[in-house]
Amino acid sequence: MMLRIARAALFAVLPAELLFAVLIVSGVRLPGPMLAGAELAVVLVLGFETVTAYRLFRAERRSGADRRAALGATVDHLVPVRVRRIMGFELRSMASLLLWVARRRDGVPPGATAVPYSGEQSSTLLVLLFLMVVETVAVDLLLVGLGVSDGLRLLVLVADVYGIVLVLALGAACVTRPHVVTSGELRVRYGAYFDLRVPHDLISSVRLSRTYNESGMVTVTGERLSVAVSSQTNVVVELAEPITVVRPLGRSAEVTVIRFFADAPNAVLTALRPPQRHNVP
Repeated sequence: MMLRIARAALFAVLPAELLFAVLIVSGVRLPGPMLAGAELAVVLVLGFETVTAYRLFRAERRSGADRRAALGATVDHLVPVRVRRIMGFELRSMASLLLWVARRRDGVPPGATAVPYSGEQSSTLLVLLFLMVVETVAVDLLLVGLGVSDGLRLLVLVADVYGIVLVLALGAACVTRPHVVTSGELRVRYGAYFDLRVPHDLISSVRLSRTYNESGMVTVTGERLSVAVSSQTNVVVELAEPITVVRPLGRSAEVTVIRFFADAPNAVLTALRPPQRHNVP
């Protein structure tokens, strides 16, 4: 019960505090009692969160966990899994920008076959980036024309630039985190958002079959998983037995068919084809 109250209080106070900050930066004069009451509420909630976190930490320590494990478990209890996963996506995507600048790839060991899939969406991302840049400049000029305070203009500009960086990070993540075929597994990925490892001994067949009407980036329909790029898939992998997949926001499912997109689908067939055995006379 205490944990539920802590979560609810945290997610109620943060948006309210952000709203007050925007109003203050915008030059809106708020009544003194309102500001005092808001800050008192924040202090009380932070104090309650601290007490809850300490109790959770102590409980983990008493159960035998070391400090690092206890701290991780405390964060897991307080922060919902979807929030943690979204934060992880953003961190890994930002790290992908650094990999992209350094011309490096993630998770492609020596001897493995990297299978890119980002080519199909490159033009779409470029158009989106162009439109976002134009929108950022236009909104800033509009705010200047309306006489909006510099503080609010800065907040809007930061939000717009952050959106542009996120789109760049998405593109970088898809480039630096391709599908991978190694001697032991097929790794199907989509940027920082999805990663599935399929052992070779579970794969019963691989074939090419192109579809253009996939309804989402990572979807599960019955026992079929689709990892699409621009609503397209072109490789179908059938499994000898079900495998568990975890979708971007944490929901899991059992699938026996995997559909995904590759820029060069024939490379997947070649990489997954069993090596030819030559008879030695």
